[in-house]
Amino acid sequence: MSTLRQTLYGLALLGALALFIWGQQQRIAVAKQATALAQKNTQTARENAARHQANATTLRDALNQERAAQSQLRSLHDQLRQGLARREQQIEGLKIENSSLRDWAAQPLPDVARRLRDRPALTGADAYRQWLSGRGALPTARDRAEQ
Repeated sequence: MSTLRQTLYGLALLGALALFIWGQQQRIAVAKQATALAQKNTQTARENAARHQANATTLRDALNQERAAQSQLRSLHDQLRQGLARREQQIEGLKIENSSLRDWAAQPLPDVARRLRDRPALTGADAYRQWLSGRGALPTARDRAEQ
């Protein structure tokens, strides 16, 4: 019985070892799947990060261009303002020097020119369009050809 017992113990030990190896193989398979999924997620995250970085770079470049354009516009605005101030000073100087020019500048604007500057209080683009349409607009070229 001792040999039978040793054989049964050996088989039981062999069965336990086989069961242990099978369990380890299952764990390894699950770990490999988890590793593959993690690598796939990592790759997707890297691709997303690269795409977001490219978008951020594009937006940063666009922002820098906009800032440069705004700076140029401010510079041009300042130059135009200075030019206007010089012209106004020149006109005032001419008015002081030339009495006929001073008299001409003191006259009121003609009615036609005054009407060009009259604008009612408008709210919205539609009201402005209606105001423009109702002012006795000039005839189009097609209408002139018929006349």
